[in-house]
Amino acid sequence: MSEYLKDKVAFITGAAHGQGRATALALAREGVHIIAFDIARRMEYPGYEMGSEDELQSLKGECEQSGVICLIHKGDVRQDADIVQAVEQAQFAFGRIDILFNNAGICAYGLAHELDEDSWDAMMDINLKGAWMVARRIIPLMIKQKNGSIINNSSIAGMRGMGRLSHYAASKWGLVGLTKSWAIELAVFNIRVNSIHPTGVNTPMNDGLAFLEGTTPQAIAERSAGNLLDVPWVEPEDVARAVLYLVSEGGRYMTGSQLVIDAGLLSR
Repeated sequence: MSEYLKDKVAFITGAAHGQGRATALALAREGVHIIAFDIARRMEYPGYEMGSEDELQSLKGECEQSGVICLIHKGDVRQDADIVQAVEQAQFAFGRIDILFNNAGICAYGLAHELDEDSWDAMMDINLKGAWMVARRIIPLMIKQKNGSIINNSSIAGMRGMGRLSHYAASKWGLVGLTKSWAIELAVFNIRVNSIHPTGVNTPMNDGLAFLEGTTPQAIAERSAGNLLDVPWVEPEDVARAVLYLVSEGGRYMTGSQLVIDAGLLSR
């Protein structure tokens, strides 16, 4: 358990499974209390669910085995009332929020000229606007504390173009702009803001993409592989370790940075 992180409080969106879940568990093991925020209902894409209530309850139990408090909150990053309620719950329980992991996101394929407005808007509203919606309610607390760490979960798609993923890439590039701008605005308050950029991560979202494509997660991984290291995709725990580094004492001088977890893909 880290003395630096012990008894800090982390607000994690998209916490029920995948990268959010792995990060919540990793932080809990370091003594960090968790607010786990997730939609906890079926989303727009058939074939998979974006965070069931059972998953949230399971996460709570696993986190609390580490001796921390884990509050779960069913909510939508597109709904301000949900966010405000969760932040107020955190304030009542802990009086502070030290870490924000803007992790909630979706992905879907589509050629730019064939996308409909609903598909474009859903991608932007969840991946990009949602991060801003949550941060604008938590940043004032961090300013009052004169301390905080915000991690925006972007993607390698936030650093390069990707065919059939223009709306996804646009949302993830937008997170880079938010990260660097917030880093400038908030440095005076000792609030650090960084982004992480994973290549494909082995999460339930890949099951949904495979369903939509009529293929398998393994086939998608192989099709998108171009890594220098011999791995088809990274694991959620690899992302969690990156977040842990950025919020720990080791990352205390990092802000406005882009931490890449791509097995060398962007070096090609």
